[in-house]
Amino acid sequence: MALLVQKYGGTSVGSIECIEKVAEKIKATRDAGNDVIIVVSAMSGETNRLIELSRQVCENPDPRELDVLLSTGEQVATALLSMALEKLGCPAISYTGSQARILTDSAHNKARIKDIDGARLRKDINAGRVVVVAGFQGVDEHGNITTLGRGGSDTTAVALAAALHAEECQIYTDVDGVYTTDPRVVPEARRLDRITFDEMLEMASLGSRVLQIRSVEFAGKYNIPLRVLSSFEEGEGTLITLEDDGMEQAIISGIAFNRDEAKLTILGVPDQPGVASKILGPIADGNVEVDMIVQNIAEDSSTDFTFTVHRNDYDRALIILRKVADELGAREVAGDNKIIKISLVGVGMRSHAGIASTMFRTLADEGINIRMISTSEIKISVVVDEKYLELGVRALHEAFELERPLDS
Repeated sequence: MALLVQKYGGTSVGSIECIEKVAEKIKATRDAGNDVIIVVSAMSGETNRLIELSRQVCENPDPRELDVLLSTGEQVATALLSMALEKLGCPAISYTGSQARILTDSAHNKARIKDIDGARLRKDINAGRVVVVAGFQGVDEHGNITTLGRGGSDTTAVALAAALHAEECQIYTDVDGVYTTDPRVVPEARRLDRITFDEMLEMASLGSRVLQIRSVEFAGKYNIPLRVLSSFEEGEGTLITLEDDGMEQAIISGIAFNRDEAKLTILGVPDQPGVASKILGPIADGNVEVDMIVQNIAEDSSTDFTFTVHRNDYDRALIILRKVADELGAREVAGDNKIIKISLVGVGMRSHAGIASTMFRTLADEGINIRMISTSEIKISVVVDEKYLELGVRALHEAFELERPLDS
């Protein structure tokens, strides 16, 4: 008998009809001889509705009170799903994050899980019940309700799987697995049977929204096998696990892209020690995260310094950078919020030369100019004009033959 943790997202429990279908799926899993812990998100659209209600009262609501409000969405879903299971003759009990004793820090709206006391959950599992836990939430040491941020139910599920030593954590969503790239951009995109934690972490951080980054980090840290499955279709989904030396590995596993990019450049800065800190220090103090960085040194001993930020932070970062430019005596500040990032991801590229040259040649053949480049052991990222997103992704997908299964 295996212990499985299953997480169902908002679209999976978006209506009573959907909840009833999920209950049937859970009962079938249990009838097959498995113990099951369920984690649910709020019904589709509910979190946004609650946020809008809060803003009608106050433009900037108190974070503690906002957490109290937002946590109710998942509580509704857990109670309804438990009722649906009971209706099918499947004993079930619902838990809030607090009742499940999911202890977090006190960072409201973006809390991190510190510990889980699984004793109560184990007692109910041993009594033959399906335990249904509200995702996305916990409680701090002072008894305050906290929430984990967008996508936090994934993290709840993985954390429970780690705490209770589950055989597998299954993430049910509205897609049937992880694809080589977004099928809406490349219809020929192929579902991956397996992918490593490292690859999935890169894909998630580079724009793939199948899983929350923190949940992948958690799963990798505690070696919890993750499987992405569809709530609406049968199938094996995609297994995310440690790299296996014995398994056949593609050179490139997937192509990720991010539309939320913006680029800033400060030109003609004195080339001297500490200049990067003087530029990026104020940016960091402004709570703006920096991604890619490129520095070019000119013949006159000045330097041009370029970096990317999230597009939502572009205007704020531009104001800060102009002030920095005045202080440093820079020649000019330039910006561009019409760029995107395309990334190749694959552990297989560690042992294969020529990946970068193939990528660059493919883009050049399509007339796509590369503005910035960033590399790591298992990824290559380029920044290009946003108008080339679909053309670039499709061309690279074809160039690396990602539509072909490994055994073909």
